[in-house]
Amino acid sequence: MGKYEIELKRVSDLVWEVPRFGKMNVPVRVYADSKLLEHIVSDNAMEQAINVTFMPGIVRASYAMPDAHWGYGFPIGGVAAFDEQAGGVISPGGIGFDINCGVRMVRTDLDAGRVRVRLEELVGALFNAVPCGVGGETKGRKLGGKDLRKVLTEGAKWAADNDLGCEDDLVRTEAGGVLPGADPDAVSEKALKRGAPQMGTLGSGNHFLEVDVVDEVYDERVAQVFGVAKGLVVLQIHCGSRGFGHQVCSDYLTVMQRASQKYGIELPDRQLACAPLDSEEGRRYFSAMAAAANFAWCNRQVIAALMAKAFGRVFGGDRASLGWRQVYDVCHNIAKFEEHDVDGERRTLCVHRKGATRAFPPAHPEVPEPYRDVGQPVLIPGDMGTASYLLVGTERAMRETWGSTCHGAGRKMSRTAAITKSKGRNIQKEMSDMGVLVKAKGWSTMAEEMPFAYKDVDAVVSVMHEAGITRKVARVKPIAVIKG
Repeated sequence: MGKYEIELKRVSDLVWEVPRFGKMNVPVRVYADSKLLEHIVSDNAMEQAINVTFMPGIVRASYAMPDAHWGYGFPIGGVAAFDEQAGGVISPGGIGFDINCGVRMVRTDLDAGRVRVRLEELVGALFNAVPCGVGGETKGRKLGGKDLRKVLTEGAKWAADNDLGCEDDLVRTEAGGVLPGADPDAVSEKALKRGAPQMGTLGSGNHFLEVDVVDEVYDERVAQVFGVAKGLVVLQIHCGSRGFGHQVCSDYLTVMQRASQKYGIELPDRQLACAPLDSEEGRRYFSAMAAAANFAWCNRQVIAALMAKAFGRVFGGDRASLGWRQVYDVCHNIAKFEEHDVDGERRTLCVHRKGATRAFPPAHPEVPEPYRDVGQPVLIPGDMGTASYLLVGTERAMRETWGSTCHGAGRKMSRTAAITKSKGRNIQKEMSDMGVLVKAKGWSTMAEEMPFAYKDVDAVVSVMHEAGITRKVARVKPIAVIKG
């Protein structure tokens, strides 16, 4: 296993542990079946999860979700919590370059039959409404300095206040669509310049807009609360903070390299460069990261508003007549200060989720009031040819994983390898044969995201369901996908 010679200990059917050795502060806990475990080990995600355990102030364990794969610093699919009172740290490598990359789901009253007959027209309208692709910029809506600073502190609320959504959207968004503590002055001019023209844009890579049909309902009671039913059309948006968040991360990696040396923090991987949570560098990075998180929430809010208008043009009517209502918006690249039980004591921890999703249980005060009796919605996108899942958080997740679960299928093949394997293939026809209409800026983006490049999302979700971390509510299947 790379530079470590270790043996995995099986804790239960779906939970594995790397016990402490050497200078590890805590063990590693992995949620996976045997096949998914092979993927996690083979691409060095396990080695990265071990590296995380060496970081100061880490509490209980370094976690790897079943979709875990190699990333920058932390594995993608990694979770770790740090205690400021115990010298805990914050690390850009534990959050990622696409800060607050996340997923938003919207339900409608439209059924599959009504949408399919106008699907090409709908996809064309959506593609024209939402700029996408590398460097994609908003048409005629470049943010001025004053508005951009408001976005960075207010998040999705800025969009709702500017007729791009409503209060109910904010209620059904994680944290209300705003992370407190953001400070535009902690952000570089270069980041501001990159972000100004990109509000309301999709970007490229694994970002997508998707038209889905609810294919299966596993929990009728919870599904009814979430507003989904078999045969109804739902929409998904998967994107983040665009060039703005990427620049914030890039800027602070240099800061954190110096901070690690300044505070004498020894790390097995320089990509884990970090600073104490109570340091000037740590506080400034959190403030900049929060600003990028708020940019991302606002971005998805604007995109959803643009999509609603496109639906109205194709099918007639407004949000109310279309049954357009947000199910939830959840992020999966972020660090947050949260209250958790640690050895019978209530403590404030900085929880890093890198390619991992929050999954809070019923009655938790941070679960939106409409869902408090059942728990927080959890959105798990798969690849563009198979399925995605709507789950719900559990009390067991709070006890075992800091209220965290997986975030998607997880790659099993690099983008370069996927492009190589796709050469000479008619990707749009292949997807059409699978019943999915795909529209993208370019061939390479589709090639990177072909289903064979991803793990089996059914297996990933089943691990967390059977382990009791999240419960299945519904499965949705794509009928149309828009890529950058």
